[in-house]
Amino acid sequence: QVQLVESGGGLVQAGESLRLSCAASASIYAYTMGWYRQAPGKQRELVAAVIPSGNKNYADSVKARFTIRRDYIKNTVFLQMNSLKPEDTAVYYCNAFRSVGGNNYWGQGTEVTVFS
Repeated sequence: QVQLVESGGGLVQAGESLRLSCAASASIYAYTMGWYRQAPGKQRELVAAVIPSGNKNYADSVKARFTIRRDYIKNTVFLQMNSLKPEDTAVYYCNAFRSVGGNNYWGQGTEVTVFS
């Protein structure tokens, strides 16, 4: 069992930055770590993910603005969000997925609100 705790959300003006953190209760070395978001009335969508090899994937809407990074020593994943836009407003969720065994864990979410 891996528990995930997100932090770092808040209320910011368009153009500003935020850094989200996701602290895991156990080693995340073998997991694909992802950040998802869900805006009101919309489905949850993948924002960024990093696989165990280190390769990263981003949604087109956040490329060149967001950066995902994992710290193996601290078992923490970060999402650096720059040049935020009102359309980035959502609850952001951390996810840990391991294909071997099918382990899939979610955090409780952290809210990001961007106003213009």
